[in-house]
Amino acid sequence: MKKKKQVKKKPSPSLPKTPSLPPFSLSFEGTQASKTGTWRYLTPAYLNKLAPCNEACPAGEDVEAAMVLAGQEDYLGAWEKIIQENPFPRVCGRVCFHPCEGSCNRKDLDEAVSINALEHFLGDYAYQSGKRFAAPKQKRKEKIAIIGSGPAGLSCAYHLASLGYRVTIFEAQPKLGGVLRYGIPPYRLPKDILDQEIENILSLGVEVRASTALGAEVKWEDLKQFDGLFLATGAWKSLPLNIPGEEAEGVLSGLEFLRKVNSGEAVALGQRVAIIGGGNTAMDAARSVLRLGAKPLIIYRRTKEEMPAWEEEVAEAEEEAIEFIFLSSPVKILTENGKVKGIECLKNLLGPPGKDGRRQPQPIAGSNFTLLVDAVISSIGETPDFSFLPGELGKSAGSLSVNEGGATSLKNVFAGGDIIDQPRTVSYAIGSGKKAAMAIDATLRAKEVEEALRRARRGKKGSLSMASYRNGSLDSFGQEVVEFSELNTAYFKRQPRRAKEKISGLQRGSNFSEVTLGFSSTAATDEAKRCFNCGVCNLCHNCFIYCPDMAISARPDKLGYEINYDYCKGCCICVEECPRGAISVEVKK
Repeated sequence: MKKKKQVKKKPSPSLPKTPSLPPFSLSFEGTQASKTGTWRYLTPAYLNKLAPCNEACPAGEDVEAAMVLAGQEDYLGAWEKIIQENPFPRVCGRVCFHPCEGSCNRKDLDEAVSINALEHFLGDYAYQSGKRFAAPKQKRKEKIAIIGSGPAGLSCAYHLASLGYRVTIFEAQPKLGGVLRYGIPPYRLPKDILDQEIENILSLGVEVRASTALGAEVKWEDLKQFDGLFLATGAWKSLPLNIPGEEAEGVLSGLEFLRKVNSGEAVALGQRVAIIGGGNTAMDAARSVLRLGAKPLIIYRRTKEEMPAWEEEVAEAEEEAIEFIFLSSPVKILTENGKVKGIECLKNLLGPPGKDGRRQPQPIAGSNFTLLVDAVISSIGETPDFSFLPGELGKSAGSLSVNEGGATSLKNVFAGGDIIDQPRTVSYAIGSGKKAAMAIDATLRAKEVEEALRRARRGKKGSLSMASYRNGSLDSFGQEVVEFSELNTAYFKRQPRRAKEKISGLQRGSNFSEVTLGFSSTAATDEAKRCFNCGVCNLCHNCFIYCPDMAISARPDKLGYEINYDYCKGCCICVEECPRGAISVEVKK
């Protein structure tokens, strides 16, 4: 028998030497086979937070939601969101000082979203599409009187009428609108647009008694037939200059001048007009003087940086080549035969800050100079007129005293707008009218007013939501405001802001045509898409995609996601990858 040939086995290739590893368990099951247990100490949770623009809006608009809908080209849906809170999208889109933009998180990446211009577009689009306010489904028996038809009074009337109340507005002037009609020039707010906005409110069944002044055509006792009363008579008394010559022919207050211009009355100005002051009334007066064919000259006692007028108004006045003289105060109005012929001024230096934080002007002795002018318009501030109100109403420092809900010292009597102590702007007036409507409704329904307003509050700046008030809850929104640092801006491209289109400065001086033009639909959509939509989940799927444990899944109602905490390891990658800060972290103690 032959022996089998032995075949040598080739040696196995040597493996690289590696450090020894400790024993560890290895599972070939899926991640959902083993639950987390109790070692997780960070717990992520979905939480709709408050966008800073919403908190900053004095009128209480849900700005973020409107931007989402506008970005989806649902312009009418965006308009519906706005009018839940504010009946004046076309007005505010033109004259609001847009604090929402000042709080916009986008400004910390490149530039704030042009919210004001988008509101202008949405209001006009809805009106041109035939959209009008829906009448209330039910009428209540209670009757409410509103004294004054400015933005506060009309806002209160709108919300109360929407709640079913029988509302009557008493207005001293022949037409409704208050400061919107008689204080804001048509190049900023065309009167046909104001008329259309007011008519929309009146269509809810609001009764109007124009040319009916409290204390004259209607007495305080006549108002006792109403179940509630809202005072919104504004601040129409101009503060005096307190200098010699102030009583001369040719000296006007800023509001008196604007009222005449807006009423179509002829005003004799001559060739050169001095406007005293640095606020919005002064800017409106100067720009109106220019359009009437005279040469305006703005005299302000501080520098441009300290002017209380909105930056945009000052910039537009400069574009129209209006002349400014800074660090100067009037000391005497020069007259001839009882008429203005000039104004004497004194140069100033800025001293230490005063109570309002602004540096105080200090006169320079011997620096007097004279300007030849034919008229002087004083625009140094306004105050309310309380002469027609009962003496038992509490007052302090030029305003009517009210509590947090706008209630005065008299039962069922509320107040708002420029007659109370708050910033004198259109949006603040609108917000105070809405707050009073909530408080009146809560009072007449025997609700706890303070608690009702607490539930409607959004953030810490005074913004109130009528949608939340009606629901009796926070409407799924918390009070936590999303900061820029909570956003993951890696998911957003830098993109310049769409500037408002305006007619040129050279074209403006000869007429009162509207200066600011609206966006096109394409521009509106593109600008709305720049919004971060801070604090609100928009189904971007990042949390679902990046979760290493597949602990996140879509909710059955497809309105967001849910976290299965049996499998969540607490890594919080979902929190880091959320672009909008809509996921919070709870730390277990």
